[in-house]
Amino acid sequence: MKTKVHALSGGIGFLMILLFWTSTVTSELFADHDTVAAVKSLILHGMFILIPAMAIAGGSGMAMGRKRKDALTRAKQKRMPIIAVNGLIILVPAAWFLAGKSAAGQFDSTFYAVQVAELVAGAANLTMMGLNIRDGLIMTGKIRWSR
Repeated sequence: MKTKVHALSGGIGFLMILLFWTSTVTSELFADHDTVAAVKSLILHGMFILIPAMAIAGGSGMAMGRKRKDALTRAKQKRMPIIAVNGLIILVPAAWFLAGKSAAGQFDSTFYAVQVAELVAGAANLTMMGLNIRDGLIMTGKIRWSR
């Protein structure tokens, strides 16, 4: 049961970050400032799904990995704190900041500097989470992988 909860919550977290990232890029490249502000507001609302999903994935992963000592488990355990810190220190504050700036119509150089940092941090989290998903699928025998 823990494996299914972990996979579901991790998958939801990955998909939410992917949705946030692609919505941001799409709105910035192809939409007006009002749409960008709407996307930023919706991302904040999405945090009510993302944060619990990530907490559940992290907690269930720690519980399942506590007794395991294999290389894939160690790799996942090394990535998770980086993903968490990246989310808590960069992504969540950036989401709040960008939502506030865009709601006020302040699309200045500070807005875009934080936006770039958010996109880079989001891409890093997507990459690390993708690696964790791959390793989890290998560990459960869902996919075969030779290194």
